[in-house]
Amino acid sequence: MTRITAYLFVIAVTLWVGALWAIGFIAAPILFRQLGDHILAGNLAGALFAVVAWVGIGAAAYALIYLFAREGASAMKTAVFWLILVMLLLTLAGHFGITPILAHLKAAALPREVMESVLRNRFYAWHGVSGVLYVIQSVLGVALVTQLFKR
Repeated sequence: MTRITAYLFVIAVTLWVGALWAIGFIAAPILFRQLGDHILAGNLAGALFAVVAWVGIGAAAYALIYLFAREGASAMKTAVFWLILVMLLLTLAGHFGITPILAHLKAAALPREVMESVLRNRFYAWHGVSGVLYVIQSVLGVALVTQLFKR
């Protein structure tokens, strides 16, 4: 493996974990605090979370390929591998599982906003599940970064 591929591995993980924290715990809360329109804030936050999901998918794909190229099957014996894999699975569950459910609930509520409809409680519940998965993923990201310092 070249130094460039190793640097790209660290950069990919840093970008992913940094994006999780920056968007989830800095940008999204600011949107809801600063914008008077919570629907607009939610739509903007959703767009940002979608970008974070795609960054995570790309970063995880590169990171897993890098680990297998560098360590072969023994990569599966490392905490770094499992942290990346679990974070990727959480990303996929959120982006391709929960996000479409939330979009469906929003569409089913039309012409009203979902928060003003009978679907409000279901939306809140799924949004809560999404938030919990995001927090777990963010904490795992910190664990991943600390594992990289041990290497």
